[in-house]
Amino acid sequence: MTARNKLLTAPPYAVEQTLKRLGANLRTARLRRNLTIDDMAEKIGTGQRAVADAEKGKPSTGIAVYAAMLWALDLIDQIADVAAPEKDEEGQTLALSRERARARPKTGLDNDF
Repeated sequence: MTARNKLLTAPPYAVEQTLKRLGANLRTARLRRNLTIDDMAEKIGTGQRAVADAEKGKPSTGIAVYAAMLWALDLIDQIADVAAPEKDEEGQTLALSRERARARPKTGLDNDF
């Protein structure tokens, strides 16, 4: 049987490593606050398995679980910078390269008969 979503079974290496690092960071933050997996699960309204899977960095864990854990740990503000347009240097460069150097008159059908 093949997986429907290859991203869940074999994500790109950088994605896999980032999720594992995020999971480890969430676990460290939870332990520093002396919260059990049960405490965290109850606080965010999910099961223990979802919390444990997030802490392992499993790609199948929904982003809502990661975001809820950040919220429960009072770290949710950090997610606001993810993919922020003002920090996307490549995107800004591409946008600038597409800007017009001068205005052009509109062309199209005219209803003036």
